[in-house]
Amino acid sequence: MTMRHNLFLQSITAGALAAAICAPGLAAQTFVSIGTGGVTGVYYPTGGAICRLVNRERKAHGIRCSVESTGGSVYNLNAIRSGALEMGVVQSDWQYHAYNGSARFEDAGPFTALRAMFSVHPEPATIVARADSGIGQMQDLRGKRFNVGNPGSGTRASWQVLAQAFGLSNDDLALASELKSAEMAQALCDNKIDAFMAMIGHPSGLVAEAASTCDARLVPVEGPEVAALIADNAFYRKAAIPGGLYHGNPDATPTYGVGATFVTSAEVPANVVYTVVKAVFDNLEQFKALHPAFAHLKASEMIKDSLTAPLHEGAIRYYRERGWM
Repeated sequence: MTMRHNLFLQSITAGALAAAICAPGLAAQTFVSIGTGGVTGVYYPTGGAICRLVNRERKAHGIRCSVESTGGSVYNLNAIRSGALEMGVVQSDWQYHAYNGSARFEDAGPFTALRAMFSVHPEPATIVARADSGIGQMQDLRGKRFNVGNPGSGTRASWQVLAQAFGLSNDDLALASELKSAEMAQALCDNKIDAFMAMIGHPSGLVAEAASTCDARLVPVEGPEVAALIADNAFYRKAAIPGGLYHGNPDATPTYGVGATFVTSAEVPANVVYTVVKAVFDNLEQFKALHPAFAHLKASEMIKDSLTAPLHEGAIRYYRERGWM
């Protein structure tokens, strides 16, 4: 091939590339991946709801959003830190620990680039037991077959904190299974486990499946141990799962909980974060309609409650434009 021929081919290739970049509808896109949780939980539809609103205007802003089902809060925080994910849904307690380098994040050190965007739904600690299990309170879990949560999940990490408060460990259980959320209801109804725990928003498809299929019962999570957890940690709050949400559970169930929060990294550009935040809050009523757990969300609470890491500059920009800050 002659040099002139080679230069000619290079000029055609460069021209074609430039035309592709400049052509309407073919502009370079920014891809954003949101880490969520199991498909039967609330994190996955939360990510899906956010992406639906972002992608609706993707031709205008050039951002394409996708959802990934992951192990949960701890996995999402580690993935955002490594750059494998841009954003994620995480529990407020593990957002706090990741930013400060405490608890299970002590070895990794503080994730000082972690940034909050907004909070979403409350997540009560939810323990679901077989009706014939004999489990009516936390202390009854001793000697039972209990699903402690899959590795990487906020539920698993929160169980360890809760168990320690009650003087329990996995060694006190007849079985400490590590099933994913999609597997827990069937395992309970097949009598493979006696109970499971989930940090989850309500109403929950997971809990509804267990309650309707095998008359599962919600177990109160209360007592001086829980009161001490709430008193010592600002990211915990007293909570109750409303009665009547699930078959066979007519009364409210006292417990404690955290908040589901949406986070990112300071490394993600401000315009990207601004666009995602704008897509949600410009269409908040539509967002709230996408899942029953969002029904009572208020913008004034979403921009401050449960946020234990600094707000991203892109989020601050939007909130200031709306006069909320």
